[in-house]
Amino acid sequence: MKWLRKKRVLLPLLISFIAVLFLSNIWMTWLYPIYYKDQIRKHSNYYEVDPFLVASIIRVETNYKPGKESKVGALGIMQLMPETASWAMEMAKLPSVTMDSIKHEADANIQLGTWYIKKLYEQMDGNPIAAIAAYNAGPGNVRSWIKKGLWDGSYENVRNIPVGETRHYVQRVIYYYNQYTDLYDEF
Repeated sequence: MKWLRKKRVLLPLLISFIAVLFLSNIWMTWLYPIYYKDQIRKHSNYYEVDPFLVASIIRVETNYKPGKESKVGALGIMQLMPETASWAMEMAKLPSVTMDSIKHEADANIQLGTWYIKKLYEQMDGNPIAAIAAYNAGPGNVRSWIKKGLWDGSYENVRNIPVGETRHYVQRVIYYYNQYTDLYDEF
């Protein structure tokens, strides 16, 4: 009988504890952390790009692990292709940024990647979903898909993106963006 009474007390306590955990955003920030916040904030402010978007792209690209090089040669925490990085360094007039720093230094990579997101946003006429797709597939491909009517550039029709990798990429970036903006009041 004592065992049953203990169970009646412990079970509601356990259920209450679990409910508090699941209803609290604090524990969720452990599942969805944002690293390099100072660097992201600095470059996002400078280039006027949503910092949660930059964080979401980093999360999908490398999960905040600097020094990565992909199978196709993309470099650093934001996985910039060498040709894109060279072009962006020249266009952004960033003489202190080098290919080596792009690969190994998170700050340099975030600076160039954030500049590039801004340019893609401008090239896609202010459409953030198309800019995300362009970050993965290249702006020429995205413009072609939209021009040919294969995709209208909206998230609602993301299933129409003709390349599965890009379709999945956009969905993942938007998923993390929504998680971050729901969990964090400010950046």
